[in-house]
Amino acid sequence: MKRFAGKTVIVTGGATGIGFATAKLFAVEGADVVIAGRSETNGMKALNELIPLGGKPLFIPTDVGDETAVQRMIEQTVVHTGRLDVMVNNAAMFYESVFLQETTERWREVFDTIVNGSYWCTKYASLAMFDRQIGGAIINVSSINGYRALNLSSHYNAAKGALDQLTRCTAAELSPHGIRINGVAPGFIDTGLSVIGGINELETDWFKDYYVGMRKIPLARPGLPEEVASVIAFLASDAASYIQGTILPVDGGLSTTF
Repeated sequence: MKRFAGKTVIVTGGATGIGFATAKLFAVEGADVVIAGRSETNGMKALNELIPLGGKPLFIPTDVGDETAVQRMIEQTVVHTGRLDVMVNNAAMFYESVFLQETTERWREVFDTIVNGSYWCTKYASLAMFDRQIGGAIINVSSINGYRALNLSSHYNAAKGALDQLTRCTAAELSPHGIRINGVAPGFIDTGLSVIGGINELETDWFKDYYVGMRKIPLARPGLPEEVASVIAFLASDAASYIQGTILPVDGGLSTTF
């Protein structure tokens, strides 16, 4: 029996990286998967890869930083499949930025995507789940950067820290409604976000020497998107029925060596 047969899953930022690996895993496990994202090109490409896996996959162009767009995405999902069981808040953005040179507009854009987007998705997904009295699971994709300092990423780190608190607080408040809310905190994962300024940081000498050679990452390698996806699916499954308000590191042990 497939773990998510007959269930509907939304994955924001689901066309690439961790998001797509997650969408693909849920589809293989029997779910009707809805990919939400801003790029129609990436979204349709991902959708075409999901179709052969079965179910009723759908791509809905969505900017999660727009509350109205999030409401519309949730409504279209329920119309498409008749229900919503799992919400994966994965949409994010990152760019290097010197704090004193950061603009208010760019700062807000990061928070709109990571924090406000997850807030709106959690709110309207929860209402859809509660309306049908079926409960559900929400998983927020955070980062180990949510609880450590790092140069040139104060916007991203602050947003991920806020997302962690959103996870804990909503988990406590929405528990009576049968909604479980947890998070994952990836470390160095081999995705498009690893490429900064045209350079893949996972291929640089400093990463290979320090994080791998000196085992700052105890497992001595970057992670794969599929490895994060498997933890997300676990947290959404019945096997995690007594886990609530947890942010689980998926970082090869890096957070233990901080």
